[in-house]
Amino acid sequence: MNPEYIGMLLPLPIIICFILIILIVYFHFNITKPLQVLNSGLEMINIRRPFAPLNSKRKDEIGDLYNRFNEMERRLHLARKEQTDMIAAIAHDLKTPLTSINGFVELLAMQKNLPEKEKQEYYELIQKKSKHIEELIRYFSSFTKEELELESIDLKPVEALKLFENIAVEYETELSGLDYELIWHHSFTANRFLMIDEHMIRRVFGNLFSNIVRYGGKKELKVYMNGYTQGGYAYFQVEDNGAGVPDKDLSSLFLKFYTVDKSRQSQNGGMGLGLASCKSIIEHHGGEIWAFHSKYGGLGIQFSLPLAM
Repeated sequence: MNPEYIGMLLPLPIIICFILIILIVYFHFNITKPLQVLNSGLEMINIRRPFAPLNSKRKDEIGDLYNRFNEMERRLHLARKEQTDMIAAIAHDLKTPLTSINGFVELLAMQKNLPEKEKQEYYELIQKKSKHIEELIRYFSSFTKEELELESIDLKPVEALKLFENIAVEYETELSGLDYELIWHHSFTANRFLMIDEHMIRRVFGNLFSNIVRYGGKKELKVYMNGYTQGGYAYFQVEDNGAGVPDKDLSSLFLKFYTVDKSRQSQNGGMGLGLASCKSIIEHHGGEIWAFHSKYGGLGIQFSLPLAM
């Protein structure tokens, strides 16, 4: 073999080794080490104690993996917070009637010689408080059931005009029976369809009108319902001239178990689930929902639903 040719081949293993070392270092710092950090993060996940977000400025798959990990961590702690809030809300709502029942029972047990009429009054109060507890449990159960139903919503084409008018006429009659007035208007045209689970959307309107009746805080209450299309969405507004809500509470109305007035919550028996339920339903339909101060003086709620193309 030519000595010159052998001399040319001698540096080749060195070059190959050098390239391999560079590749090993590159893979270590750009793939292996980031994956080790991610693996360590997974091992350190604790739903009770926040884990510091993984920082990465990378725009490749590894950076995307870090971002997804951080989002998963955020959702875990959000779920933990919702669970804690749920337990606190249930405990708060059950504590008041249970305390009253215990007080009445102790009174009846200690005072054996109470007049029969007074005893009957206490029995009726105990029954009333017991029914209140039953309603709270049923209300919470219906919410958890609804969350499960949302995982398998049945979307069908529904004409926006007919949906709006049917709901408006239905609640116009219902509110008039309470001496309230519903004023409605829309600009929907025929053959504009929504892909929705109509049962679920009707539940949204039911929650909105129920909140107005419960918290409107006004004898001569007027409710205003409006509908229109813009872009690829249908918009629905429900407003009232009632008491409204403070600025500080407006952005929190759709949080689960959030109530504006704790004393009013106890008086009316709500657990702050109505608007949270509305938000969950609307978002599962690909829409948005928000609250605003109505020009009529009360609270306004608006939500959007995508039009079927």
